[in-house]
Amino acid sequence: MSGAERSADPGDARAVAVRALEAEFSELITHFRRLIMENANRVSPGMLPGAYKTLTTIARCGEVNASALAERMLIDKGQVSRMVRELEGLGLIERSPDPADGRSFLLRLTAIGEQRLAEAREPQEGLLMRNLAGWSVADIGNLTRLLHALSSGATPDSED
Repeated sequence: MSGAERSADPGDARAVAVRALEAEFSELITHFRRLIMENANRVSPGMLPGAYKTLTTIARCGEVNASALAERMLIDKGQVSRMVRELEGLGLIERSPDPADGRSFLLRLTAIGEQRLAEAREPQEGLLMRNLAGWSVADIGNLTRLLHALSSGATPDSED
């Protein structure tokens, strides 16, 4: 089979398309890692990306116990404990007793934590909006639909 015949094979075309998609995801991940590192340093110079991710996860949850945080972040409780101690030491989060479980505690951002996180995020606020400014609403909707299908392992609904 010649190279031209192989490139006409739908299986090869799919493999080429999937590799191209993987490369684009790799670039996107690199871009987001850079943003996370920059934001972490703006919150507190030298802060590791994992601590920043912990901080932002607590912010999204509003209040969360350490077990749920570990589960949500897909990390072990020991790592959560270390990051919680670091964030508490910086005055960014606080803990209070969990009324549902006396052995546990709830984590939430302090006012300083909320302020520092908002300030760290400010340079990137609107970045997605600016990047998508030239896109049609339909294209944004299609991307959202396709990413949801990919992340959930579903086959995308057709746009009939």
